[in-house]
Amino acid sequence: MKKIGFLSFGHWSPSLQSRTRTAADALLQSIDLAVAAEELGADGAYFRVHHFARQLGSPFPLLAAVGARTKRIEIGTAVIDMRYENPFYMIEDAGSADLIAGGRLQLGISRGSPEQVIDGWRYFGYVPPEGKSDADMARHHAEVFLELLKGEGFAQPNPQPMFPNPPGLLRVEPHSEGLRERIWWGAATNATAQWAAKLGMNLQSSTLKFDEGGEPLHIQQAKQISAFRAAWTEAGHKREPRVSVSRSIFAIVDERDRAYFGGSESRDHFGYIEPERRAVFGRTYAAEPDVLIEQLKQDEAIAAADTLLLTVPNQLGVEYNAHVIEAILKHVAPALGWR
Repeated sequence: MKKIGFLSFGHWSPSLQSRTRTAADALLQSIDLAVAAEELGADGAYFRVHHFARQLGSPFPLLAAVGARTKRIEIGTAVIDMRYENPFYMIEDAGSADLIAGGRLQLGISRGSPEQVIDGWRYFGYVPPEGKSDADMARHHAEVFLELLKGEGFAQPNPQPMFPNPPGLLRVEPHSEGLRERIWWGAATNATAQWAAKLGMNLQSSTLKFDEGGEPLHIQQAKQISAFRAAWTEAGHKREPRVSVSRSIFAIVDERDRAYFGGSESRDHFGYIEPERRAVFGRTYAAEPDVLIEQLKQDEAIAAADTLLLTVPNQLGVEYNAHVIEAILKHVAPALGWR
């Protein structure tokens, strides 16, 4: 059995070809797709976070709204860019959204990818300390966030408060019990996957990672997952970790699918998302279900993960994206033993 969810970047565009033309469209359609996915039997609704872009940004209002409209489905991010986050305020937002959702949040956090503007986190008021990088800053914000999620008091109470305080030092409220175990790190390298394991975070591996051997993405990811699990065991954590991989997978079951994805190039690509750091970009799987099943059997990273996130073309609209999810659940997942 494998958990299967969708991952939306929440793009919008005023183009006449887009069914998602405004920020309001992107947000409201995201809620509707999560509701539809739950009705279809999917396990997760995940959203990407980008800043200074016509994509989903601040995630917690959306996560809370999805939580209020659904009952079972996991609700998550992949990922929140921690370079932009105040860990203390994030605790309040995350705790509130998780309580609204009844403890269903699965928060993916990370250093983030290159953004639309140069050093965008500076506009949000964050600057790395001297001698540190933006990646160092992101990991520090994450470590503070994880410490606060323990729910332990640390702030000295006012001796003359406006309202009565509980005894002892105060913590940031509201606290959501159990959320600490539902934090994931989006790792682009084996080393950051091992770092995440040591801190007790679950692992998210995307449709791209930095190249560490020239092999296809799924092989490099499988090695990353193995390194993560070894580091987890070495750290002595008591629970089993979770691992997700993201994939672009389209079962061609009608003429719409063929028109949109019939000509997709089915191979990995190597390129650069940062200067002098080569990355491997995962292929798009698009074929009739019987062919797709045989292709997916060869994907070592999907086999190693317990959770698969299907990237969806959200600008094609809620109805079509629900069809994309349903086609995988109905025509592909059972034959692979995922259902």
